[in-house]
Formats: sequence, C-alpha cells, structure tokens
Amino acid sequence: MRIDKYLKVSRLIKRRTVAKDVCVGEKISINGRLAKPSAEVKMGDRIVLEFANRVIEVQVLSTPNSIKANEAQTLYELIRDERRTES
Repeated sequence: MRIDKYLKVSRLIKRRTVAKDVCVGEKISINGRLAKPSAEVKMGDRIVLEFANRVIEVQVLSTPNSIKANEAQTLYELIRDERRTES
C-alpha cells in the first residue's frame, strides 16, 4: 500500500492530499529513509512522522484498503509520541 493512502486509512493524517504534501515536504520516513507519496508500506515497517511540534513513530501491523474509524488504531503500534517545545 502507498504511504499516503496508509496514513489516511490509519487516521494518522486525516486526508490523503495532506499526507501527500507532508511526504513531498520530506517529513515522513520509512525504516530511516525519506518517503515519497508513492513509497510502499508493508507489515513490520517503521514510519516516523515529523511535524512542527511533534514526532510520531509507529510500526505497521496491517495494511487493509479500508477500515472503520474506531478500528484504525489497530493498524499500527505506537512506538514514540514526542512533543517538541520551542526554546
């Protein structure tokens, strides 16, 4: 599954177009490598999302094409959720 679609299906990012923009902005990496929107995601991959004031790292557990919103968190295991503070 493409990373932009996975981020939308897993509800880590609300819209696929936003996920695509974040990838293009070099804010997402898969297994330590920067990811383009078309990068493939598979079970076991580690995804790091870097936002202005937050870093989220997850491990992919499943990649279904669609899922109910209340089950979205079953697609990944949260490894790190770090808030950055400006100094």
